[in-house]
Amino acid sequence: MEICPKCGLPEQACVCEQMVKSLQNIIITTDKKRYGKIVTVVSGFDSDVNIKKIGKILKNELACGGTCKNNIVELQGDHKKKVKEILVKHGFEKESIQD
Repeated sequence: MEICPKCGLPEQACVCEQMVKSLQNIIITTDKKRYGKIVTVVSGFDSDVNIKKIGKILKNELACGGTCKNNIVELQGDHKKKVKEILVKHGFEKESIQD
């Protein structure tokens, strides 16, 4: 049985990821790129969060493309309203998300 080095609990009962998710200050905005394309930008993640995992979840649930770099997730299209719901569903606190 593996033990988490951060919280000292077994890996199955580890609460580190939930603790990190509750202390975020996430900002959701839209931006206009080349040729008038709109992208949704989700930023403000701490470095402890697995940004690639969050990007994959968002892209799968929204059925869109996107990229993850520099602790920022960019999603193709205007998904400002739906992103907040998905992040809350996956453990982020509603109060820590600004849109």
